[in-house]
Amino acid sequence: MTAFRRAQSVLRRILLLLACAALFAGVSSAQTGEEDGPILPRNTDTTPQRRAVTNDQVVRMAKAGLDEQIILQTIQEQPGRYDVEPDDLIALKSAGVSARVISAMQAKTAGLAIHLDGDVKPGRGVVPGPVAPALDEIGVYYKDKTGDWVPLKTERVVFKSSGWVKNALSDGLIKRDMNGHLDGPTSPLILSTGVQILIYAPAGTDAAEYDFLRLEKHKDSRDFRTLTGGLFTSESGSGRDELEFHPERIAPQLYTFTVPKDIIKGEYGVLPPGSANQRGLADTGKIFTFSIPE
Repeated sequence: MTAFRRAQSVLRRILLLLACAALFAGVSSAQTGEEDGPILPRNTDTTPQRRAVTNDQVVRMAKAGLDEQIILQTIQEQPGRYDVEPDDLIALKSAGVSARVISAMQAKTAGLAIHLDGDVKPGRGVVPGPVAPALDEIGVYYKDKTGDWVPLKTERVVFKSSGWVKNALSDGLIKRDMNGHLDGPTSPLILSTGVQILIYAPAGTDAAEYDFLRLEKHKDSRDFRTLTGGLFTSESGSGRDELEFHPERIAPQLYTFTVPKDIIKGEYGVLPPGSANQRGLADTGKIFTFSIPE
C-alpha cells in the first residue's frame, strides 16, 4: 500500500506540473497576441482597379464604329491619360476621332469635368463644367498645386495718353499711345514658373485678343505701354512689354497657356480686350496680375 500511495503522489505531481505548464503557455500566447496587435482578416476585395483611358483606346473605339455618345460617356466617367499636344491632335483627327471627342479629351486633361447635354448636333453635346466652384464666371485663372482653378488677382489699371503714333500695320491710321499704370510695386499674388493659366473669355471673344504683359516695376507702382485697341508697335517702345503666348482652345470660351519655366522673374499681367479701348485721357480698366519672385 505504501508503494501504491507513493505512485499516486508522484502521478499527482506530474499532472500538476503539466497543468501549470499548460497555463503558463496560454498566458504567454495571450501576451504575445496583445503585443502584436489583433489579427485582422485578409483583404478579400477582388474589385479590379479601373485603368486610365488613353489616346489609343479612343482611336480604337472610334474605328470600331462606337457611337460618339458612348465614347463621350467613357471619357466623362473613366479616368483618362490623354496626350493633347498639336501632333497628337492631328493624329486623332486623321484617325477619324470627332471634334467633340477631341474637345472632351482636352477638357479632361485640363482638369475640367464635362457633362453631356444630350444634343447630337454638330459642335454641341460637350459642356465643360468646373472642377473648382470658383470657375463659374468670365476671367483668368491659374491651376494651384491641388489641381483646382483659382482666380488671378484683379487690379485697377489707369490708362493715360502719352502722345500720338502712326501704326504702319493699321493702314496708316493714327493710334494714341497709352501707358497703363498700377498702384503698388508688386502683385499680391505670387506664382511659380511653369504654372498653367486658363482664360475664360466672353462669348465671341478669342484669347488672342488678350495681352500677356511684363510690367515695369517702380518704387511705388508698375506700368506698361500699349495703344488704343490693344495694338502694339515696336516703334513706340512697347515691344518690351508684350510677351508672345499661344493660348490653346480646350472648350468653348476656354483657353489655356503655360507660363514658360525660363521666363524672366518679375511682374506680369493678363490684359482683357477693350480695357484701354475707351476715349479720354485717364480711362480705367482692369488687369489680372501675378508675380514671379526672384
